[in-house]
Amino acid sequence: MTNATSTATTKKSAKATDNAVTLALDIGGSGLKAMLVDFEGKPVSDRERVPTPESPKPTLVLDELDKLAAALPDFDRVSVGFPGVIKRGVTYTAANLDPEWAEYPLQAVLEKRWKKPVRVANDAAVQGYGAIRGLGVELVLTLGTGMGSALFTNGRLCPGLELGHHPWKKATYEDYLGRRGLDKDGKKKWNKYLQEAIEQTAKTFNWDHLYVGGGNTKKIDFDLPKNSTIVSNEAGLLGGVALWKDEVL
Repeated sequence: MTNATSTATTKKSAKATDNAVTLALDIGGSGLKAMLVDFEGKPVSDRERVPTPESPKPTLVLDELDKLAAALPDFDRVSVGFPGVIKRGVTYTAANLDPEWAEYPLQAVLEKRWKKPVRVANDAAVQGYGAIRGLGVELVLTLGTGMGSALFTNGRLCPGLELGHHPWKKATYEDYLGRRGLDKDGKKKWNKYLQEAIEQTAKTFNWDHLYVGGGNTKKIDFDLPKNSTIVSNEAGLLGGVALWKDEVL
């Protein structure tokens, strides 16, 4: 898995005992969320949330993450879902945050800051780990500030997919289905475009099951295909423990 890290420190911690508690973080364009989960991915705390800073530069976002961590009991390790391309704990893109995130060593910074082992993956991938069944081809789409995506085959992530930035119609999927598209075109057209996009992804990936998550799922007003599931926002946190299972690395 190329968008979760595997340093010597984190490999050792990945074999932690079954009572290891993971601080799961979900960094989004509008909100930062945190929850503690046990080794089975079940919540052991309430979900905490703070708004994403209006100027979402790394230093300001990290200050808010400090507050989230301080609001929760102690934890053993950290999983982070981040909205962009991640390689070896480094963030390479963050279209809905700030240009300063380009080539930012998020994992190393958090490990030094909190003195805990950390793993980082794309946020849609983490949400997928919290929702998928591990059978066949499964596609995850997240509808929020942007449009996230993750593709799994028999439970294994195909890393690096950024479907939101793929050309579609006269722009990209994200331009139509992200927050900007919703605000520009209105709910009726947004739903029409979403139906078309789902049909296109079915033809492109031949997925066996589709999972749709993110805050804007509540605006969907049509029936999804029968082999589709709307997943809760908590899946983006509950899936964090999967980053510490040897079989996904």
